[in-house]
Amino acid sequence: MHVHSHGGGSPKRVLTISLAVTLGYIVLLVVAGIRAHSLALLSEAGHNLSDFLALLLSLVAVYFQSRPANPSKTYGYQRAGVLAALVNASSLVVVSCYIFYEAFRRIQHPEHVQASLMMWVAGAGVVMNGAIALLLYRSAGHSGGDVNLRSALLHEVGDTLSTAAVIAGGWAILVTGNYWIDSVLSIVIGVLILWSGFGIVRETLNILLEGTPRGMKLEKIASSIREVDGVNDVHDLHVWSIGSETHALSCHISIADIPPSVSERILRDVKERLHHGFRIDHTTIQFEHVECEVAHGCVMPVTESEAHHHSHSH
Repeated sequence: MHVHSHGGGSPKRVLTISLAVTLGYIVLLVVAGIRAHSLALLSEAGHNLSDFLALLLSLVAVYFQSRPANPSKTYGYQRAGVLAALVNASSLVVVSCYIFYEAFRRIQHPEHVQASLMMWVAGAGVVMNGAIALLLYRSAGHSGGDVNLRSALLHEVGDTLSTAAVIAGGWAILVTGNYWIDSVLSIVIGVLILWSGFGIVRETLNILLEGTPRGMKLEKIASSIREVDGVNDVHDLHVWSIGSETHALSCHISIADIPPSVSERILRDVKERLHHGFRIDHTTIQFEHVECEVAHGCVMPVTESEAHHHSHSH
């Protein structure tokens, strides 16, 4: 492979290569699984399908991030990738349920499994997944830890391990002649698929529900903003994700009664902090100049909340 000649290859290119190879392997697994009567190989196909979807999602995210926004889609198309992820992950849950059903059926009526074919195909898988993982690792290193590439890399590593388990299982079947080993392996792989599926569902739902991005603490962001010279207080702070990679923030910052030329510096400092500390680049920051009386707290928030109470009491 001559990918590293381009400094690790562009994420798009690496992901495309990985996708093509993974798809080929899924086809091989399905054919071999049917030929060898091995549910573990078919489950591996399901597992690789989950990887295929993860890679596809990463590619879609890379693509949508490069699509420009337009007047009707002011944030661009980043949520499309997130929606696709949700649908994909939900389908993985269905795949794993089918695997469990089939595995339990086979434990009761074991089928004759061709263990040697099982081992050969799984061996090919270890080589392939290892190669893709290496490609992604290289590329992720060059692109400064792109989250999409990182998640795809994690998937590939998990895959390499589960495929290695299939080789071990094939060997165990050869040695002991116990065909139920194939079904037990399938259940383990099914659990893996379910686990990765649920992970994606949780994360995508959080994005779609405008939840605080994973790994970010509002308190930390607020105190980081408060540390900026000239910031008196910050409130109405919201942080959410537009796509899997792009985070947005809006807040009200109270400052002293100063000319805009001075407040411009405060704004610049706050943006700088958010960019370096939290990788937040979409910001909507509203400055408030508030005369604070200690007894009443800030006038602005009080009047807002009082108006709120009045509207409720009527």
